[in-house]
Amino acid sequence: MPAGLEPNRPPAPAEAALRLAFSVLAGGTERLDRFLADQMALSRTRAAQLVAEKRVSVNGQPARASRLLVRGEEVVVDLPDAAPPRVLTPHAIPLTVVYEDEHVLVIDKPAGLVVHPAPGHWDDTLVNALAARGTSLGGGIPGRPGIVHRLDRDTSGLLLVARSDLAHRRLSAAIAARKVRRRYAALAWGHFEESRSTIEASIARHHTDRKRMGVNQTGRPARTEVQVLARFLACDLVRLTLETGRTHQIRVHLQHVGHPVVGDPVYHGGGSRRISGAARQTADRLERATPRQALHAAELAFRHPITGKLVHCQSDWPADLQPALEAAAWPERVAGTQPLSYLGFFGNV
Repeated sequence: MPAGLEPNRPPAPAEAALRLAFSVLAGGTERLDRFLADQMALSRTRAAQLVAEKRVSVNGQPARASRLLVRGEEVVVDLPDAAPPRVLTPHAIPLTVVYEDEHVLVIDKPAGLVVHPAPGHWDDTLVNALAARGTSLGGGIPGRPGIVHRLDRDTSGLLLVARSDLAHRRLSAAIAARKVRRRYAALAWGHFEESRSTIEASIARHHTDRKRMGVNQTGRPARTEVQVLARFLACDLVRLTLETGRTHQIRVHLQHVGHPVVGDPVYHGGGSRRISGAARQTADRLERATPRQALHAAELAFRHPITGKLVHCQSDWPADLQPALEAAAWPERVAGTQPLSYLGFFGNV
């Protein structure tokens, strides 16, 4: 989070336009350049360039790009005057608010909406929509005010936003300490052998395609809990609980174990072509009925960062994926407009 100059930090370069400070909250170790790239939405090349220009320090000391960070360390970045932060442009986009008070906000994000400004989407994101709504946001880095965690553009569902710096710090720490429950519903190709399972595999940026992620033992630790709620002919409807929050984690993990998310354009693993025999016709029908990745952030539970009260938000299966669920379940019928509630998705584990 941004912070002012303190005695234990080196003075900012004369030409520095903005000083940012980050606290390392995650356990384990991670390279400095990878950490900067992830936290600031930079390429690894740009992150390494900032380090080479002596604009980055760790615990008040210059550091190399390959330095491994550990929990509790502080990383300070001095951005040059040539790269001032962009002005946040309000953009009126309809939003569904599930919970709101003066400290936090929970949005039910539609598919297709990018969370924060980035190349290609500077003015039409959730953050721009919140600015147009007049919602005060706090904490985070420039361009991502209030954002505590993210959802992929084509993933729908519940997203937690902080409205004050204190709320942002406490919610970020709660996520790092795995005290925020985040559960997703997804259609996954094929069938899991067990009704409950755990996927534990480190994730890193793909070695050739920098827009993709992949399982790699040199990456950041990642863990996903899987529970099968319903078995259909060509796929399973699963409940996924995030123990960590890596980029594309669920999509990468499900592809890794051979059950990619139905409709995923990147980590599809062959899509309906991976299904053979009597289920192939149903699989083809399902693929045609799925407009995007069949992944939805359905449940969010956390302790309020100020009051300590439990906040529990739910979002049932989205309307744009209802035809996909009906195609998956065919010829059986799916219960009404709240299939997740009907199948016990929101029950305690």
